[in-house]
Amino acid sequence: MARFAMITEADARMLPEGSTVELLPKGHITPLAADTLRDRRITVLRADQVVDGDVADLVPVATVRRVIIGSDHTGVGLKQHLVTALRGRGLAVQVVGPEGAHPVPVDYPDIAEQVGLAVVRKEADAGIVIDGAGLGSTMAANKVAGVRAALCLNETLAGYARQHNGANVIALGATLLSPADALAIVHTFLTTPMTEPRYIRRLAKLQRLDKARGA
Repeated sequence: MARFAMITEADARMLPEGSTVELLPKGHITPLAADTLRDRRITVLRADQVVDGDVADLVPVATVRRVIIGSDHTGVGLKQHLVTALRGRGLAVQVVGPEGAHPVPVDYPDIAEQVGLAVVRKEADAGIVIDGAGLGSTMAANKVAGVRAALCLNETLAGYARQHNGANVIALGATLLSPADALAIVHTFLTTPMTEPRYIRRLAKLQRLDKARGA
């Protein structure tokens, strides 16, 4: 990880997009550099704000290129709409769950588990789970150790879920959202990075809760 006493705009433009760097104690970031770092989704960890162990590895991928999306039978239509749109934007999209005009009923925990495992195994950068209301898929996905799934009904929640809470899976309710609104929510989720050290430190505490319950 690169370390800096000062990060200028020139430095920020030279760093790989989506990378993580360390700012030394009493280090400084110029105002123009701060804008460039945010635009390039670069995470800055401040050495004078303690981050537990290798918690940086828990930070969601800043530049999402691979997505896995799954739904039960109630979310097939919305799933297909999102798959088409995301592939049209150049993302690699893996699909799980039923498809077609007359999908076979399936149980949402099975789909949420497949999506969650793919994310924690780093087979995908982010996951999307869909059922009727999104609640069941959220609960099921969060039973997979390492998954931080958030039910998002608007773009504001999607941004917070990612930036503040490091969510790596988003849950959607097919009966609650229009295709256009769902796509806008997913876009916000996939393009919002987690960069603040104070938020990143809290991921370690979430990980400890997983371990405390034997996950």
